Amino acid sequence: MNRGHGWAIQLGGSGVCADSIDRSGADVKSGPALFWLGVYSLLVLAPLVLAFSGTVPASGGFAWDFAMALGFAGVAMVGVQFVLTARFKRLAAPFGIDIVYYVHRYLAVVLLVLVLGHVIIVGWVDPDSVGPLDPRVAPGYMTVGRIALAALLLVTLTSLWRKRLRIEYDVWRHLHAGLAVLALVAAVAHVAGSGHSLDTPFKRIAWLVLALVWLLPFIHVRMLRPLRLLRRPYRIESVQPEHGRAVTITVVPDGHAGFDYRAGQFAWLTVRASPFALREHPFSFSSSPSQPGRLAFTIKALGDFTAGLGDLRPGERAHVDGPYGAFGYGRHPHAPGYGFIAGGVGIAPIISMLHDLADRGDRRPLALIYCNRVWDNVIFREQLDALAARLDLRVCHVLGEPPEQWTGERGLLDDGIVARHLPEGAARWHYFVCGPTPMIRIAERALSARAVPLRRIHSELFDLA
Repeated sequence: MNRGHGWAIQLGGSGVCADSIDRSGADVKSGPALFWLGVYSLLVLAPLVLAFSGTVPASGGFAWDFAMALGFAGVAMVGVQFVLTARFKRLAAPFGIDIVYYVHRYLAVVLLVLVLGHVIIVGWVDPDSVGPLDPRVAPGYMTVGRIALAALLLVTLTSLWRKRLRIEYDVWRHLHAGLAVLALVAAVAHVAGSGHSLDTPFKRIAWLVLALVWLLPFIHVRMLRPLRLLRRPYRIESVQPEHGRAVTITVVPDGHAGFDYRAGQFAWLTVRASPFALREHPFSFSSSPSQPGRLAFTIKALGDFTAGLGDLRPGERAHVDGPYGAFGYGRHPHAPGYGFIAGGVGIAPIISMLHDLADRGDRRPLALIYCNRVWDNVIFREQLDALAARLDLRVCHVLGEPPEQWTGERGLLDDGIVARHLPEGAARWHYFVCGPTPMIRIAERALSARAVPLRRIHSELFDLA
């Protein structure tokens, strides 16, 4: 996944196959998934139950009560957003953390709509309750409410339009965290200050407890997890230049046993910074999990952070938070064969799977269609030749600008290329697609045209923001 500069959450795109989201849904485990969806619903509904339990204030009419419900639900969703981005593995396991982040992004839009609905309806039903805009004369709870709304607007717009606004990734990470905390704290203060539906000491205390519970995941992510990572450092073993302005960074545990992972997964990598510095970036593993201890990340220079990785030196310290992700053949061990379609550095998680299959002596039929602009940019082309000799692997290179003597596929990926390089009966295989979004769309359409069911197509998006 060269989530390189950031795929998953935004993420930037350099070596991860992006916020990687397996959109097939085949990997979602229904039992645990339903459990966590139920927990989410309860967390969102808890403030409503609290507000409208016991002594209920006199109704201001349906529109007013509806506006209050929207406000409570919106604030609760802001709080639960911290849970969704805390990388709790038990929560993410049924879906894959990529899907959790994907949901987090779109729930941000939903909660913003709820909060705006609250503001608009309140202003329409009772304009006097809104009060003046001047913070010098406006009630304090209204001022902090407006601060919460402004923070929500900024955190959402800067996330959805980060690239259009040309906000550098590391700057955005700090801005995102700061605005999110400000939005939650101000929203909680607004509700507590207004006193609506929190008219007893018990309700006010319970509301503050809820707020603290919502902030616990933030404390876990920004304080407890970095402390754990600081105690379990890694050391850079090698920095290997690759074709196409890419580099493979190999790290080994420094004083501990490391962790196990599955081929196709990814981790957040921090170099030349403390884990507390919010300078971590997600990248797919390009190494084989059958070789424990050593972790390799293959990253393409696509931004300020990734462009400087080639300057790293063996012996430097690194920090690795992982593994994460549901992308990989390991969840489909009984498939009769596997197909792979990669674009550019999207080959990173796929090369990990191929190495793992080779190390296991797997003899199932495999097919890889690998798309690049020019031959000099084809990462791992020598490794692919060697793997083809160890596996029952057919490799098709597709070049957008091939040299004159090129006899292989040329141009952009299309239905014809996919049809020509998948063997008969391959509709029963599982397929793994990683690369730029347009290429993924084409690959999915082409596979569907070959009667491959959606549940057997697993795609990682290069970029979600």
